[in-house]
Amino acid sequence: MAAAAAISAPPRPPRLALHLHPSPSSCSTASSLPILRRRFRRPLTTAVHAVKQDAAVWTPAPVSAVGAATADGSIFHVAVDLSDAADLAESYTSPGQYLQIRVPSGGGEELKPAFMAVASPPGAGARFEFLVKSVPGTTAERLCGLRDGDVVELGAVMGKGFPLERITPADAAQTVLIFAAGTGISTIRSLVEFGFGANERADVRLYYGARSLKTMAYQDRFKNWESAGLNIIPVLSQPDDSWKGECGYAQHAFLRAKNIVNPSSTGAVLCGQRQMQEEVTTALVADGVSQDKILTNF
Repeated sequence: MAAAAAISAPPRPPRLALHLHPSPSSCSTASSLPILRRRFRRPLTTAVHAVKQDAAVWTPAPVSAVGAATADGSIFHVAVDLSDAADLAESYTSPGQYLQIRVPSGGGEELKPAFMAVASPPGAGARFEFLVKSVPGTTAERLCGLRDGDVVELGAVMGKGFPLERITPADAAQTVLIFAAGTGISTIRSLVEFGFGANERADVRLYYGARSLKTMAYQDRFKNWESAGLNIIPVLSQPDDSWKGECGYAQHAFLRAKNIVNPSSTGAVLCGQRQMQEEVTTALVADGVSQDKILTNF
């Protein structure tokens, strides 16, 4: 599976976030930001200011939660408090948008910022949530090792997100096929919880790929997603002997089933590895689905 929560193929961007299903990936001057050297055990009490460096604007913000997102501990939930960064929070307006995030080195080795998709939906309050796969020697690994109150730096929100207007209103795409793998599910979480009229459509399927149930994040959210109108189809590439569901990769589970009733009223949302996106897109277009209704966030 792939890494951060990003979702697209052309052109191949650095991976957003986490290893998590792809996606799309310096450094602070310690002397100019002494306040970032120490850990905070409480929310910042002074107005957070943006720091301009290397032609980028970085906003310091404290971590408000870090915890395992999968049973094997390879993927983490990371939440950042934006109470003192309202402008940044409000600039996130569409599911699928992303940003860069870095951890001040405090005098240690400085690492490249990581590209991360925002997992929480737009309008969810003064807090960004991320799904992060811990990769040794990277900013992602450092993020997974932080504690509440530690400070990170966030870049500006980037991208336009998923162009949902192409499958809106619901009659424009009564069937919506969603594909995600690894941490690519983070952008799908933002889409589902933001809302795209799933309950008003006839057939909304989520093909969600992971190595095993132990590496599959957000299982605790499945029931709520299903009540919102999704049919969730987990697909495992390395299942144990007890698994009775779909095996292999997300796109292969779809290709075995297909069942597209009306291609002209079918749309898709893709977030994951390039190969998955290419195979799904090729199959859908061959079946008559409009390329314009096949959405990515890049």
